[in-house]
Amino acid sequence: MANYFKTYPNHEGFFEEYGGSFIPPDLQEEMHRINDAYFAISKSHKFISELRSIRKHYQGRPTPVYYCNRLSEKYGGRIYLKREDLNHTGAHKLNHCMGEALLAKYMGKKKLIAETGAGQHGVALATAAAYFGLECEIHMGEVDIKKEHPNVMRMKILGATVVPASHGLKTLKEAVDSAFEAYLKDPINTIYCIGSVVGPHPFPMMVRDFQRVIGIEAKEQFYEITGENPDAVMACVGGGSNAMGIFSGFLDDDNVELFGIEPGGRTLDAIGEHAATMTFGTPGVIHGFRCITLQDENGVPAPVHSVASGLDYPGVGPEHSMLKDKGRVEYTTASDKETVDAFYELSRMEGIIPALESAHAVAFGLKYATENPKKSILINLSGRGDKDLDYVVDTFGLPK
Repeated sequence: MANYFKTYPNHEGFFEEYGGSFIPPDLQEEMHRINDAYFAISKSHKFISELRSIRKHYQGRPTPVYYCNRLSEKYGGRIYLKREDLNHTGAHKLNHCMGEALLAKYMGKKKLIAETGAGQHGVALATAAAYFGLECEIHMGEVDIKKEHPNVMRMKILGATVVPASHGLKTLKEAVDSAFEAYLKDPINTIYCIGSVVGPHPFPMMVRDFQRVIGIEAKEQFYEITGENPDAVMACVGGGSNAMGIFSGFLDDDNVELFGIEPGGRTLDAIGEHAATMTFGTPGVIHGFRCITLQDENGVPAPVHSVASGLDYPGVGPEHSMLKDKGRVEYTTASDKETVDAFYELSRMEGIIPALESAHAVAFGLKYATENPKKSILINLSGRGDKDLDYVVDTFGLPK
């Protein structure tokens, strides 16, 4: 994995066979401009200094690594959390949103456009737009708008326009479709700030680079606490931005196991009941890039389901697809029930209410700890669960 970040992606945006850019020629020209601006600006002292200042004085970074004493006593292992839920706006998403908005400012853009599933990316981008004085338009599936009402209100309070995606399943994929259509109307004055390590090049690379701060911090913090690396690092995977963020700190450490946890949904036995892309997907093109994707026999993206709105996507980041093929990361699943149980368990045992997305990683982490009682485990707690409270209680009730 030597010189990994200089090797991947290549100059065309490919992570081996995955990634690239499969979009209309006029939009491709804009992607080239974004790519050129990113490489020119991101290496400049002014850009780096401003982003570091934002992270420290506005976002509240570094976020801490926390040892879960009671969970460790109950389940075994030594369970630690990287507390991205304590990042401003309550999730890891602001790490790349502030970077993308800063890039947009330097490029002279006037408006930020994006999709959102659970609403965390939407809230983060609306926050970045408010910070830099830019317009903001967030596309969100109608199902998710109802499910994640608190985040919808936060976006509107922050000044963003929320556009419902009312076609198809009315969830994350449809929000991406809608946002792309809006972006195509005026790519000169707007920038599509993709919410994960997905989409056409250079976005998988850019979002990963902005999220690398998680892995850099976590590795240093864990070593400061324990004097060694964790035995296992795990994170939930939808598109995969929080996972690539923390994995990036440990890719060169062969003695550290890396686990990406996808939604097992209601059951793994039927298409449309889960979003286990890595388990059942095959290579294909979706939203302008090539990745492992859930699709039917005609190559059409398959319907998906997850209790977590931020994970119900039929594709995954191209870098994750490559890391699966290389065997560097093991991808597995957590069911809706396991996830909700972990949501309540972390809340009751440690006083930390996780996002349902993050609770997938917690669910697997508790299982892993039980099976590996002598190992140290670092879980990326990618977000807090305020947005999910009403949905979880109304749907599943309080535990007895």
